[in-house]
Amino acid sequence: QVQLVESGGGSVQSGGSLRLSCAASGYTYSIYCMGWFRQTPGKEREGVAVIDSNGSTAYTDSVKGRFTISQDLAKNTVYLQMNRLKPEDTAMYYCAAGRRGCGLRGGMDFWGEGTLVTSSS
Repeated sequence: QVQLVESGGGSVQSGGSLRLSCAASGYTYSIYCMGWFRQTPGKEREGVAVIDSNGSTAYTDSVKGRFTISQDLAKNTVYLQMNRLKPEDTAMYYCAAGRRGCGLRGGMDFWGEGTLVTSSS
């Protein structure tokens, strides 16, 4: 099993920045991909950004140029730097890890409990 713990959520004004962190523990050797997903009430969960163990990344179109995903393999930690936040970025953000594949549509094996990000206009 793999445990994921997110941190760094909060409330900012539109245009502000936040940095999310996700620390993995447990059988981390099995992880191939880590990523961030978000969800608002009444909407389906959306893939925001993913990164594989080779450093290849993918982003949903709405965050390209504003969000950056990165990782520290030695610390088993993935980060999401969010700049120029917009009100529509407000959501619960979940960290996820997968053992096979690396896509924005899900297919992850392990999930964190989430951290709330609020961007107000």
